[in-house]
Amino acid sequence: MKSTSILEISESALKNNIDFLQSTLGDSCLLSAVIKGNAYGHGISSYAPLAAKCGVKHFSVFSASEAFQAKQVLPDQCQIMIMGMVDKTDLLWAIENEISFYVFDLSRLFAAIEVAKKNKLKAKIHVELETGFNRTGFNENELKEVLECIKRNSDHLIIEGLCTHYAGAESISNFVRIQNQITLYHARKKWLTEQGFKANTYHTACSAAVINYPETRMDMARVGIMQYGFWSNKETYVSFVNRHNLKSDPLQRVISWKSSVMNIQQIKSGEFIGYGSTYFAERDMDIAVVPVGYSHGYSRSLSNQGRVLINGHRLGVVGLVNMNMLVVDITHAPETKVGDEVVLIGRQGEHTLSVSSFSEMSDQLNYELLTRLPQDITRIITK
Repeated sequence: MKSTSILEISESALKNNIDFLQSTLGDSCLLSAVIKGNAYGHGISSYAPLAAKCGVKHFSVFSASEAFQAKQVLPDQCQIMIMGMVDKTDLLWAIENEISFYVFDLSRLFAAIEVAKKNKLKAKIHVELETGFNRTGFNENELKEVLECIKRNSDHLIIEGLCTHYAGAESISNFVRIQNQITLYHARKKWLTEQGFKANTYHTACSAAVINYPETRMDMARVGIMQYGFWSNKETYVSFVNRHNLKSDPLQRVISWKSSVMNIQQIKSGEFIGYGSTYFAERDMDIAVVPVGYSHGYSRSLSNQGRVLINGHRLGVVGLVNMNMLVVDITHAPETKVGDEVVLIGRQGEHTLSVSSFSEMSDQLNYELLTRLPQDITRIITK
């Protein structure tokens, strides 16, 4: 059955972005591709093996369930790291499959040791430090017990990493807070090292930190939004291109979202369009119905604001975005017919619609809009 819309994933765009990131990071810093949130809406099952084909060897996910999805499609030599949820019932699977995972509280550390010891295995763990984000991670007063526990159970643990996460590295308004986090991380790393602690990798950088705080790159960088062709925010993008005197964006959007015209109607002046009375036709109009709505990830907040591309025209959404449909004013594109391609995100002719333009219209982040794209939309790999 034909899907109401498709998502195209561009291999050439992804290769461009991976090459850019790896050249930025240098040879001594490993790129970990963050594929949480269904690979930021791009689809883990489609995106992860494509990223591996483009040279990525390390992947970061949020949960054990995402790690399971990634494991099914990635080559055996690729490493997977869980940054968030691992239920105790999933620990054995993770340990058996050499999936590394964060430990950020004592209960998880104890549970990992218990499972590893019972099954005569070694758990690959990343010790997360709380440095000021105030979400997850060991506080200073817990580190002595963590260290003692690791030493007592060294036969059942591999200390894969020592990590933290920054609280808004994309914004200069957080500069002091980020600098304090960097300082605190290094102070605690120094103390742990002096006590005999050693990790295989030291990692703290996300996409924004890679660009705005190069000193945070260390042994590995966990890059999310940038690999997909988006910047953390405009501030980070402008800062980078100005600093490097670039005339164009070095990143390319990996994703395009396309549908087609389902129906065409003529509307008389004085009529309302769609539910309620949010759009009043002040003139005779032609409209096209597109079979995409908020159930597909096209936000209802884009009602009377969204834009689409049809036959090279940039056209406005009129009326309320429905669960399964939206309506477009095609009065100035009279050649439009049923079946014509509708671009929701991506390029058509001389025009481009980016996810960031959506966020400007709806007060949503790139991240939020992308990850809301349902898993059941067909993903197609293009060159």
